Amino acid sequence: MKKLLTRLTLLAKDKKAWLAFIAGLVLTFGYAPFEIWPIVFLSLAAIIFCVNPNNTGKAHAKTAAKYGFIFGLGWFGAGISWVHVSIATFGGMPLIASLSLMALLCSYLALFPALAFYLASRLASGPKSFGALLITSFAISEYLRSTLLTGFPWLSFGYTQTDGPLRLLASYIGEFGLTLVCIIIGFALYRATQKDFKTPVVTAITFALIFTAALTTGSVQYSGKSMSTLLVQGNIKQHLRFEPSEFWTTMSKYQDMTRPHWDADLIVWPEAAVPEIEMLADSYLAGLDSAASFNKTALVTGIVDYQRDTKNIFNTLIVVGNKERGDEHGHYRYLDKNRYQKHQLLPIGEFVPFQDFLRPIAPLFDLPMSSFTRGDKVQNNLRANGYNLLPAICYEIVFADLVRGNYKSDSDLLFTVSNDAWFGDSIGPLQHMQIARMRALELQRPLVRVTNNGVSAVYDPISHTQQTMPQFEATILKANIKLIQGDSVYSQYGNMFVWGFVVLLGIGAFGVRLRK
Repeated sequence: MKKLLTRLTLLAKDKKAWLAFIAGLVLTFGYAPFEIWPIVFLSLAAIIFCVNPNNTGKAHAKTAAKYGFIFGLGWFGAGISWVHVSIATFGGMPLIASLSLMALLCSYLALFPALAFYLASRLASGPKSFGALLITSFAISEYLRSTLLTGFPWLSFGYTQTDGPLRLLASYIGEFGLTLVCIIIGFALYRATQKDFKTPVVTAITFALIFTAALTTGSVQYSGKSMSTLLVQGNIKQHLRFEPSEFWTTMSKYQDMTRPHWDADLIVWPEAAVPEIEMLADSYLAGLDSAASFNKTALVTGIVDYQRDTKNIFNTLIVVGNKERGDEHGHYRYLDKNRYQKHQLLPIGEFVPFQDFLRPIAPLFDLPMSSFTRGDKVQNNLRANGYNLLPAICYEIVFADLVRGNYKSDSDLLFTVSNDAWFGDSIGPLQHMQIARMRALELQRPLVRVTNNGVSAVYDPISHTQQTMPQFEATILKANIKLIQGDSVYSQYGNMFVWGFVVLLGIGAFGVRLRK
């Protein structure tokens, strides 16, 4: 204990440790709702200063990892503070236990930047090779963060650029590529503080040429067609959503809010807007199907599908009403193929690892609807009133490769539903919307996002305009959406070119090390 206290005292006196923590802490202001996009460059320059690329090798690598870990604690401690809202409100655990869980989660996530700085310092032979290896190391660590233990790629650096000028590159290199661009610019700023102005100048010229190429080679444009969409936000209180006595009240509310607006080309309801399991809601769904078909439209809603024969439970999107334009009758029937089943499930919320051990511990590990089954990774787009909808349910929108894997050239809309009532009046839902907009920028398709209580919105990635519904209100939004044609580079090739750049950079840095 005495040895631990001594180490903590020394750490408290370490000015660079404090700078590393603050550099991570202020990153929160780069994301929604603050969206101060240049702050990520300053933050990265500050943590690189703390690590000090002039000192490399095995002896310094542990120090670099320490500062990277402290940076990560600030980055995730502030950035995902909204997770604690859910744990504290619905977890049924003492405050000390919920705070301990948050500390454990943030410490786990902080291991990834620690790994990146460790590898860069351990393998570099000087400050310039450190820069190249830092990009390579962060590419590896961010990939691991997005895949290990089902992945948690929230708060990647690239999302800070959703509203900055670098967003124009998203359709070419995706958010993953933008993350590496942020690191390049941060390193160039650090080199400027060391009176090496060659690196920042070369970086600026390179990006000027890239921007010029991006602005003159785009093949994506408006198709000249448009569609009207109705978003319905029910604002159902979270504690009432899965109460059987409230099912009919909820279903009636959505029906009543929709009834005056059947004239839209497409009507969308949020995740699990119909709280009754699908096979027991057949008469209700048949009524919706008839109403939508009579009004020559289609309605997409979230619903839970419990299949008795297999005992599988799917978080599902279904379509009622017209599948094609001009249909004279609806096509809904139970287990119709025109549906989407969620693939990327949320740990604890939708499935519980080691459930036999964890479920008895606390209500947090035994939430309603926390035993879902995965849908297929690749599924068809939803077909609704002649339109092709590229679907993603809630947490899935964070996984760029998953969303891109279901993209087709004839996808008309990127359509995502969610229920962010778990996170109250926190920054979490706003960050979630920002992530969804990045997916729209990558794929160059209009975004329609409808949620239980916000943020529900329509976003155009070409004009960069957004129509948003107020949070925490039961309301509707009728929006006219311009459709887009053409394929973005990212939609066709994903991160292939970015990984090629990373591999070449790593080989070059190792080549310099071997020559020395």
